[in-house]
Amino acid sequence: MNLLEPSLLEPKIPEDPNNRHSGFREFISTIFILITALGVALFIIAFVFRSYQVDGPSMESTLQNGDKLIIWKVPRTWSRITGHAYIPNRGDIMVFNESGLSAFGQQDSKQLIKRVIGVPGDRVVVDNNVVTIYNTAHPKGFEPDKTLPYGKNIPATTGNINIKLGSQQLFMEGDNRPDSLDSRSFGPINSNQIIGKLVLRVFPVGKIQVF
Repeated sequence: MNLLEPSLLEPKIPEDPNNRHSGFREFISTIFILITALGVALFIIAFVFRSYQVDGPSMESTLQNGDKLIIWKVPRTWSRITGHAYIPNRGDIMVFNESGLSAFGQQDSKQLIKRVIGVPGDRVVVDNNVVTIYNTAHPKGFEPDKTLPYGKNIPATTGNINIKLGSQQLFMEGDNRPDSLDSRSFGPINSNQIIGKLVLRVFPVGKIQVF
């Protein structure tokens, strides 16, 4: 008498087509989640905030080479939506696009980080190593490096500047004035060159700071 293997005696269970459909749905769901996550990440980088790393000494001693920063972009994004110029406050530290830098021995187009010294309507004068701002509120002038909180460690400002800023122009300077390529060289920037405002230093950990 011949014996059959037990497995041959077991009834064959047909494959459930719903299992195939369920697996396909899970695959599509996973792909959708990944694409959505990527889209959200790109949206945040483009319109909300972005991380940067300081390259160079121009903002010392406020910022050091290698510091990792968070730049807030919402005001600039909103200005594009509404069509109104985004004008930051005097003393804010901003990241902006600048071109034509090859004339100064640099890469022609770069993203720079500097401090807002002059705002629209100001007359900015640099003379005898001092920055003086003249406007309707201060017709006799004032020295922002001495009157605003950031100015405690600002060195002498070289140059010979006397310029009136237009309705959407900003005068930008690095805190390390002797070693900063800024508006004293390439002139004022337009507000539409702004990328965003420095709000947080996240690295080094021991120097985390809100701006």
